[in-house]
Amino acid sequence: MPDSTFTYPRRGTRFGHALARWLLSLGGWRVEGALPDEPRFVLIVAPHTSNWDFLVGILAMFAIGLRCSWLGKHTLFRFPAGPIMRWMGGEPVDRSTNKGTVETAVDLFRQREQWVLTLTPEGTRKRVDQWKTGFYKIAVGAGVPIVPVTFDYRRKVVGLGAPFRPTGDSVKDIPAIRGRFRKEMAKYPEQFAE
Repeated sequence: MPDSTFTYPRRGTRFGHALARWLLSLGGWRVEGALPDEPRFVLIVAPHTSNWDFLVGILAMFAIGLRCSWLGKHTLFRFPAGPIMRWMGGEPVDRSTNKGTVETAVDLFRQREQWVLTLTPEGTRKRVDQWKTGFYKIAVGAGVPIVPVTFDYRRKVVGLGAPFRPTGDSVKDIPAIRGRFRKEMAKYPEQFAE
């Protein structure tokens, strides 16, 4: 049952949160910072250079009791994996329709009182010089803040950053957001371009 003292969507029990924190600590990881007292926001995670990011992220999600969603190609949600993907927060997107992913996400934000959408702005674990800007377009279109989350492999910390309220000026805003992430944080720093 959700904890009424928080406005962001919650999941799990105290035992489940403690178990996830313990599993994170087995790998030397901890979570620092706090999520904003907001019912809806776009959560961006970077640097994203390793498959381990997914496991660390899922454990952190359960450790802090956050119910968040991520978008995936609708074919990933077929049986037998579909129920597990949905339980982990996955939401299918049919890319064969005329509606784009940004428009779909903005519509979902408008339909829901509470919703957190998690995205990796790099879009891949490989090195990219420019981030995909869908996360920004979604936040502006839905009128929600962007919450940066860092995976700092050097310190083994999942860092929950302060929310950023986009102004609509992506030329100024995206470098300001991107400046919160450093290549030294990445598991493979050479794959993260600042």
